[in-house]
Amino acid sequence: MSDERKRPIDREKYRRTARNFTDKNQSAEEAENQFEFTRSREEQREFGADNDTYDNREVHDAAEDSEKDSNYRTVKEQQKDSGGGGFKSFLLPLLAGVIGALLVLGAYLLFTGTDEEESAEQQTGEETASEVDSNQDLSEVKQQLEEENADKVITDTTAAVQKAKPAVVSVINMQRIQSIIPGINTTSDEAEEAGSGSGVIYKTEGDIAYVVTNQHVVDGAEEIKINLESGDSVDAELVGSDIWTDLAVLSIPSDVVETTIEFGESSNLLVGEPAIAIGSPLGEIFSGSVSQGIISGLDRSVPVDLDGDGSIDWEASVLQTDAAINPGNSGGALIDANGRLIGINSMKIGIASVEGIGFAIPVDEVKEVTSQLEENGEVTRPFLGITLQDLLNVASSPVYDQLQLPEEVRGGVIISGVQENSPAAQAGLQELDVITHLDGEPINNMVELRQHLYYAKTAGEEMTIDFYRNGEQQSVTVVLE
Repeated sequence: MSDERKRPIDREKYRRTARNFTDKNQSAEEAENQFEFTRSREEQREFGADNDTYDNREVHDAAEDSEKDSNYRTVKEQQKDSGGGGFKSFLLPLLAGVIGALLVLGAYLLFTGTDEEESAEQQTGEETASEVDSNQDLSEVKQQLEEENADKVITDTTAAVQKAKPAVVSVINMQRIQSIIPGINTTSDEAEEAGSGSGVIYKTEGDIAYVVTNQHVVDGAEEIKINLESGDSVDAELVGSDIWTDLAVLSIPSDVVETTIEFGESSNLLVGEPAIAIGSPLGEIFSGSVSQGIISGLDRSVPVDLDGDGSIDWEASVLQTDAAINPGNSGGALIDANGRLIGINSMKIGIASVEGIGFAIPVDEVKEVTSQLEENGEVTRPFLGITLQDLLNVASSPVYDQLQLPEEVRGGVIISGVQENSPAAQAGLQELDVITHLDGEPINNMVELRQHLYYAKTAGEEMTIDFYRNGEQQSVTVVLE
């Protein structure tokens, strides 16, 4: 491992600011890195004590050598004191030593052969157990596992995991790293691992297989590698990504894919149902890890800051679970008791005083977004053509006085810019107009405006906008693009 890989690098761009639920007692470095992991860092943490190990080994060997020398001197002294002893004293110990050696050798061969056979049988059993078709019913998977593993306890949870696990992969974000040596500005010739997460193989079509993961896992990647459960590693291509839903679709050759995951339905979930998370927490070193919990909440709204400016840009609608979701689990599978995909693990609350609050993107939304990403490489949403600012953010500034709003107006969105030739410009909207309603529905902030625009409308539709200009209420109709 090169020195450059051991040095910390700035990966702020690879993590999603929405996951910055930091604890006030954390240091800046801990807060910054709480959702980051690289294999180089884990290798250093895991194997950084090699020198100490070698030192202990050398001390141990020296002690053994000292003991051997002491024993050798004792034997020689005893022989010297005995004064000879004749031929018998030499022959009898020799014969006893030969016979003892033969007995030990025979016992070793006997037991070693048995262990090797058992090990081979166990390995064969494990390989057979892994060949589970995700399209099978859970009862069929469980029966197959019980037949192949008669000496093991097979539960419904075991069957669900074995059904889904082969479709869960590790996703490696590869980038060319810039040197951080002062005065030297160099970039590595080859892409190195800058971050990692998880992904789920959900579809094969001809010679292509599709993998869904989180957008923040592959953000900024120059190359992407997929590590399969079989141990194979393949290059992946980015088909498309969507920052608003934090989803991305990758493609890999289908000939390396053994199975795809079965989709469930998140709309039919109930609070308290079992939930199982599968992924690569802390990177490839713990790939295929499984944690179990329940569905703790449905339709949770989590504030998201996408551009890192400190203001909320979006509210993600997610499932809440207490199944352990750690850095590296992002993009992995959340499955139900039948081994079906019900969500894509996305984020957790990383405050030291909080435990067991993780979030996953509902599979119903995953289906819709992945379909558009496969077809267009992006999610098509209506376009209005304005930049926004929450009214509450300027409530105590001089700008608020310029708006001349009535006292009863407590919420809304200020237009801070209008793009030329956009639907908003064509409808006559101007800077400092304050939008309060869309299609008659109250709009209190930017999140509510975007959710109405993206979820309730489509391109080509008309939308009625109620707004205040210079203290007077007005209304216009725009045709969305």
